Amino acid sequence: MTAEERRKRRATRLSESVEEYLEAIYKLECDEQRVSVSAIAAKLDRSLPSVSQMLTRLREQGLMERVGEGGIRLTAQGRRQGVRLVRRHRLSERLLFDYLQLPWDDVHDEACRLEHAWSDESEERLVAELKHPETCPHGHAIPYDDACPHPVKARSLAELAVGESGVISRVSEEPAELLHYLASLGLLPETAVKIESIAPFGGPLLVQVGRARYALGRDVASKILLRS
Repeated sequence: MTAEERRKRRATRLSESVEEYLEAIYKLECDEQRVSVSAIAAKLDRSLPSVSQMLTRLREQGLMERVGEGGIRLTAQGRRQGVRLVRRHRLSERLLFDYLQLPWDDVHDEACRLEHAWSDESEERLVAELKHPETCPHGHAIPYDDACPHPVKARSLAELAVGESGVISRVSEEPAELLHYLASLGLLPETAVKIESIAPFGGPLLVQVGRARYALGRDVASKILLRS
């Protein structure tokens, strides 16, 4: 590999790293969470020093600005790029799931690689081919402008009382292990669920899914969001 090829590879890695942060900050803003160094570190599983270093770089590039006491927000330029990345990621998931029929729990990681490769023209063609989808396979809205998608009112499965039921809207987090587990139980968007019983002292919930019943821990149940 030549020196020029190594330089281009480093530049690509840096670009993708910057995009990863823009995407994370945009998602935190849309979740109406206070965006801070610690919130970004938790979302990306990065150390506080490395996050601070990247935020300095984003600010120097005019993509991020400080607000209030320790607050962070994207500039107009940063938001445009963040929205584009989230849109391309979720469109990639739809392509992988609907057309290539990749498993529900594999498309997120694959889309993380694809989202950086789409050009504006190929994205337009992808949107047309997919018929302008509203959500990704995990139930998250696909943004088509710079504004955050209107939040769909939802409450977590962990908030339901015994006898209550609902329909799954989306999953709040997308690690492959969690998605694989939920798929194995049939806990996918548009699936109806009902609480059969709740164990005391923070114990698991017994959840009815079709004719089956499963015990779910509170942490997992809190990540399953239902339409209100």
